[in-house]
Amino acid sequence: MKDAVRLLVYFAATILLGALLAPVLFWTAQSLAARGLFSFLANFDFETFFHRALLVAAVLLLWPLFRSIRLRNLDDLALRRNGHWSRDLVVGFLFAAVPLLCCGALLLALHIFSLRLAITWFALARIIGASVAVPVIEEAFFRGLILGILLRSGRTNVSIFITSALFSIVHFLKAPLRTSAIVTWTSGFNSIAHSFSQFSNPMMVAAGFTTLFLIGWILADARMSTRSLWLSIGLHAGWIFSSGGFNKIAHREILALPWLGKNLLVGIVPLGVACLTWMLMRGWLRYVGARKA
Repeated sequence: MKDAVRLLVYFAATILLGALLAPVLFWTAQSLAARGLFSFLANFDFETFFHRALLVAAVLLLWPLFRSIRLRNLDDLALRRNGHWSRDLVVGFLFAAVPLLCCGALLLALHIFSLRLAITWFALARIIGASVAVPVIEEAFFRGLILGILLRSGRTNVSIFITSALFSIVHFLKAPLRTSAIVTWTSGFNSIAHSFSQFSNPMMVAAGFTTLFLIGWILADARMSTRSLWLSIGLHAGWIFSSGGFNKIAHREILALPWLGKNLLVGIVPLGVACLTWMLMRGWLRYVGARKA
């Protein structure tokens, strides 16, 4: 219970520090752009800097968190070294990417999506970069650190539930662009207040929050089943690559909420595809377990 309280304090401190850092990052970027240095920074909205400020705050406060909960090694987080890490990484990627890409192909055949006339290769390169960096960061943070800490003082299913809910909330809470037209010291707190605006749309909550929660649970199940993060990193990378890549080569013709949202990871149809990935993963884990026996 003490670890859970320390984790709650960590989250509160991260939000507070991030809200205070966001205006500083924004003003610094605008100043550099005005002097002709990194002029592209002038194109980013304040909300972009707010999200980066939260990440910086989370990293800065990790060391005090580690000290307070006395983390010494992987065993303290119910993790261990994985001798088959490359196999788990590749299998996870395929189990996530292939069903989602097949779903995308079906949506193209049904004319719900259509291929773009021009493809921005730089945008595809960014998706590849995100597919590498984001899963490592988020899996280490959510399934590695947060779930590991909660497992020390709580039941497994409760710990997975809380972690999956946090994972979904963090991705779902985004303030609308141009929320702070004039940036002041309180703009970060204004972004926090407006981040809850999406919850006023029940359809978006049903289509987006639920799918992200299930994905979080699947990733946690992969971590618990292997006592390692590599399978969950592979799954996460597969979802980001297939969804992000598909959005860059195709555009939506029909909005069909709650069946399908703004991308391949939002809606009831993606929810079903995620369940298929989960079944493939569980079947493969049973097969691997049977071979070891």
